[in-house]
Amino acid sequence: MKMQDFYRCLYLTSIFLITACTRSNEDLVPAAHNSSGQVSTQSTSPLSYYAAARFAEQVSFGVNPALIADLQSVGYEGWINAQIAMPAVPYTIPREALNFTNQAGEAVAWLYRNSEFWDSALTARDQLRQRVTWAIFQYIPVSMGQANGSMEYYNMLRRNALGNYATLLKEVTLNPHMGFYLNNELNRPTSPQCLGCTPNENYARELLQLFSVGVVQLNPDGSVIRDAQGKVKETYTQKDVEELARALTGWRAPPNNTGLPNQSWPHYGQAMVPEQASFLHDSGQKTVMGTLLKSGMGPAEELDAVIAMLMKHPNTAPFVSLRLIQHLVASNPSPQYLARVSAVFKNNGKGVSGDLAAVVKAILLDPEARQGDQLGGNDRQSGYLREPVLWLSSVYRGLGCQHMTRGVWQGNEYVDQPQNQATISPPSIFSYYQAGDRAPGSNLLAPEQRLLNTLEFTSRLGDLSWRFSDTNNPNHQNNLKNSGCKLDELTAAFGISPTAFLDLLSKRWFRGAMPATLRNSLTSLMNGERWESNEQGALTTLQFALTSPSFGVIK
Repeated sequence: MKMQDFYRCLYLTSIFLITACTRSNEDLVPAAHNSSGQVSTQSTSPLSYYAAARFAEQVSFGVNPALIADLQSVGYEGWINAQIAMPAVPYTIPREALNFTNQAGEAVAWLYRNSEFWDSALTARDQLRQRVTWAIFQYIPVSMGQANGSMEYYNMLRRNALGNYATLLKEVTLNPHMGFYLNNELNRPTSPQCLGCTPNENYARELLQLFSVGVVQLNPDGSVIRDAQGKVKETYTQKDVEELARALTGWRAPPNNTGLPNQSWPHYGQAMVPEQASFLHDSGQKTVMGTLLKSGMGPAEELDAVIAMLMKHPNTAPFVSLRLIQHLVASNPSPQYLARVSAVFKNNGKGVSGDLAAVVKAILLDPEARQGDQLGGNDRQSGYLREPVLWLSSVYRGLGCQHMTRGVWQGNEYVDQPQNQATISPPSIFSYYQAGDRAPGSNLLAPEQRLLNTLEFTSRLGDLSWRFSDTNNPNHQNNLKNSGCKLDELTAAFGISPTAFLDLLSKRWFRGAMPATLRNSLTSLMNGERWESNEQGALTTLQFALTSPSFGVIK
């Protein structure tokens, strides 16, 4: 098989990745599955390599030998418990990334922010916290702004990713970067003392729509509630948004105690504080979604009342649980699976609601999540598409890379990013995609599919060999080696035989179970080409393998 024929074949099959993991469903995401509904029982037998690798794909930014060994040593629950016990390690933000008042300084800050994300994704030990943080960021995002602001926002999410959802919502609300992004820092009441002021509804609306309850009423299993005429019942009204905006008035950016100039916004790591002037908060009585917020409360007390209201709302548990399941296990969880996780969100077994550590454990240990741990044992339509960030991180973790590769453009150094999914920089508050995004022309839920276009597949088919062999640009040549990627084992196996090389690829990226059809195609490719070097042949063959549907779906 010639390379151009193989390229064409892989490209066409990649277009149909969507069929591998989605299903039709009615009303919302959950669809009928064969699920016992019983609590998963941890097996006392050692984990198989396949099972450990499958679990690793769900809980980390990619499989590597050390993670597999760890899982096989302590088991699923032991590993989860150890991860939960690990403290959150924040991004450290150097003074030069904070103290920028010019374009050059800003470039340093962005370079540092992107490096921190990828270094953590590739090498951090707290992989579960990393993955859950990334999941939460994708539905409670901020976009652009200043680099140090987004770093501190991400630090806040990482700190709370395995904590309590009530605390998370409160800290999101008081984060200065979010306050500037959705204008709650400028939210002022209508009053005689504040001429021209009026409540800003931006944050209030997204707090309801995207961060907590959603726009339609849900049953615990995620199915939509309808009235007697079959019409979908909405969760809130415009009046509720207006009332909530009033309740959230009266916050401002924290004081700058750093000694750095204000134009650097060095106080992003601190929470917003109440305005000193009482008239800048609307202390009148309000009603939001049927809950009375009494008059006379200050900003802090009223915010606590708002968070308590959202945590008690019946929509919050299925709304949040669905998004976490989608990012960790399956785009289309069954109603029974979602209902079981929602129940844990409402009560962790100790009377506490919103315990994210308990929710994540319930998601990962549920029978529906673990039914595919035996080869061929999972539902054909389970799983989810591997989004660009997870695809790239999985490739690099499999190569043992210590850092993301870098390049230089117009004299400025940059960290490589997926072109369709720049980290911590979604195009809008609606993120990179929405939980309800469906495959074109169908009723199939496939959120990540929105990002899998010609640009993405072209990148997947060429990036690895380009980052190794772009001899025309000295900034790119041997980039993989400069990033600490361990290519020697890969190259050596390629030089031995197709069997040795494909055995290594199978174990490193395909759970030790590369499909026979893919293996045969890759063998034909290796035997049919004349390679400039073993390194070039190994990376080219690898990138073709990793563009196949077999790797493009986590199921």
